[in-house]
Amino acid sequence: MKKYLFILLALFSAQGFTASTQTSVLPLENYGALPNTAMMRVSPNMQRIAYRASSADKDLVVVYNMQEKKTLGAFDISQINPNHMYFISDDKLILVASEYKKLHGYRGKHDVSSAFVYDIKEKELRQLLTPGYGIYRGQTGLGSIVGLSPDKRYAYMPAYVGKDGTNPSYDLLRVDLTKKREPRRFKKGNSDVVDWFVDNQGNTLARERYNNKENRHTVEAWRNDEWHKIFFEETEYRNKSFVGVTPDRQSLVMLGYSNKTDNSAYFTMSLKDGTISEPIFGREDASVAQVFTDINRVVKGVRYSGFKPSYGFFDKKLDKTIKAIQAAMPNNSIKIVDHDESWSSLVFYLEGEGSSGDFILYKDGSFSFLASARKSITPDFVNPVIEYTYKARDGLAIPTLLTYPAKLVKKDNLPAILMPHGGPASYDRYGFNWKAQYFASRGYLVIQPQFRGSSGFGSTHLEKGHGEWGGKMQDDLTDAITHLSAKGKIDPKKVCIVGSSYGGYAALAGAAFTPELYKCVVSVNGVSDVKEMLKTEKRDHGSDHWVVAYWENNIAEGQDSDEFLESISPINFAEKIQAPVLLIHGEDDSIVPYSQSDDMFDELEDFDKDVTLIELEDEGHHLRSYTTRLQALKEIDKFVTKHMNN
Repeated sequence: MKKYLFILLALFSAQGFTASTQTSVLPLENYGALPNTAMMRVSPNMQRIAYRASSADKDLVVVYNMQEKKTLGAFDISQINPNHMYFISDDKLILVASEYKKLHGYRGKHDVSSAFVYDIKEKELRQLLTPGYGIYRGQTGLGSIVGLSPDKRYAYMPAYVGKDGTNPSYDLLRVDLTKKREPRRFKKGNSDVVDWFVDNQGNTLARERYNNKENRHTVEAWRNDEWHKIFFEETEYRNKSFVGVTPDRQSLVMLGYSNKTDNSAYFTMSLKDGTISEPIFGREDASVAQVFTDINRVVKGVRYSGFKPSYGFFDKKLDKTIKAIQAAMPNNSIKIVDHDESWSSLVFYLEGEGSSGDFILYKDGSFSFLASARKSITPDFVNPVIEYTYKARDGLAIPTLLTYPAKLVKKDNLPAILMPHGGPASYDRYGFNWKAQYFASRGYLVIQPQFRGSSGFGSTHLEKGHGEWGGKMQDDLTDAITHLSAKGKIDPKKVCIVGSSYGGYAALAGAAFTPELYKCVVSVNGVSDVKEMLKTEKRDHGSDHWVVAYWENNIAEGQDSDEFLESISPINFAEKIQAPVLLIHGEDDSIVPYSQSDDMFDELEDFDKDVTLIELEDEGHHLRSYTTRLQALKEIDKFVTKHMNN
């Protein structure tokens, strides 16, 4: 372990990461800007890297040859704004992007995902599947590749196929990666297929189905030229995830909750007869959050949930190496972001103590620095993050992250920002959170409670949040303020609540249900009217859709009467709100409609409350645009500074 620590420390020293003598506060733009370098990936032969390079005036993917030390190409991605990228060969990159746009012949805008292939030799970027070109026009999810042909000329991609106005089937298509050509049907599906699995020879292995009307979750294996049902479960929404195949292609890999622990675990299910194994990867203290697969979805290992990522691999040597590296740097989050086919070379993303985000290459037992994610934020400006736990009023332990101002000598009675996460079935990670780091740089203690209903801390912690919107989930946030005030860590008279998505709901609920607690309130893309939210979901998906069943269970757990939904909606309690409110919302938000903030603004204005509404043009739910993210942070900075200093 000491060897790895010594190597990494020497590496950072060699790269010039020495403490700065500056004592001034960094400009707001340093925090609000998108990372300079992101999505770092390595080619199969480990000679090339590709990464996203962003700044105020450019957004590029750069391909670089590490052996020859030269750039092979760079292309503009500002029009497609990808959120994922990977090599499928040494000469080809896949980019997966999402765009909120209109579909010809359909009302409104839709969140459409697409996959693009970039040919490094030809310097050509091309979309792989286009609605209306050989596939059904009215569909959105076109970014998935489930396998490659042995010669890597074709990608197998699922998509709906059928004429406009018909009930399309979800087929498996063979898509040419070398030229623009209408995709061909490889295997016919039907309207309730949700996923496909193939082997490394391009043969169909299985398909997964879910029937919304009849609540049937089914898996079928393809044998002897016909489908055989190997799994069946009646459920309002899927609670088991089929995520890959075993190396021998004899079983599917399934994630589901283990009877032996309180967490999600890794199982295999035989393609021959549907036999489900005992948990292969599973821990008492963490769920399996992700599996590592190759392009044909063969699973090599897992990542566990928790504030810091931890891993489990079938390869015992690799498993031991990763654990040693993590043990050598306990105050850092070490995330595996890419690897070669043999897993002998890995790309890590390092965050935490002394790092605002750095990409490190591990190859042949040695480390080398690749790039810094945020060049303008040096180690001495990274504010410390600690893990903390407090007890809610009913005794439930609430895991929490606290980000302290690095530049302040005083560590008690601090002004505070309470920052609940979105989801709510999500959780915060230890590392460089740009909003938390910004607030800490301005002298605030940032509190990120993992309230009941958060994922990542066991099924019991998650399920305790069902039906508790505006109830015990909100109490957990209130209890954070009460606890830290009693400990003398924060000034209870100077607390602002800032949240996005569900966190935006929690911010508004805090203002409405505990109006005396907060000095100011910021909701970004937040829900204000829960009754209207469910109405929108039913309109968009249909009342029998699993999405509706999920939200009804999560929000109300059977108490979905109009009276109950109205009782937990902040919009109906606008008159009680005392603190100034800042509402920020993307006009193209497809997850929480802009109307949720617009209606809340109107209601607060009717009661002559101090409220500001900022509309972010050409922005969706996740603030992925450089311009609008910076705009949002500037508005938050102005608002919080004004009201916290009153």
